[in-house]
Amino acid sequence: MCQHETKTCGRCNAPFECKVGNITQCQCAGIQLSDEEKQYIAANYADCLCRNCLLAIQKEAKHRPALEKLEQLQSTLKAR
Repeated sequence: MCQHETKTCGRCNAPFECKVGNITQCQCAGIQLSDEEKQYIAANYADCLCRNCLLAIQKEAKHRPALEKLEQLQSTLKAR
């Protein structure tokens, strides 16, 4: 028996269908998140997120190290 549930994304408030009863058909299937990304999501959201937000978090995490280095460089330059 498949369980499908309409949920609201905790990040963008978009409605989406969660297919917990058939995970291979769920909108999140195929998205592989790193442990860091999973920890971030678990710490900041109580329930599932939509596919677009999962992909956005994944993209943001990939760019985070470069942004942190840029912010550090900008702080160093301002201190001079």
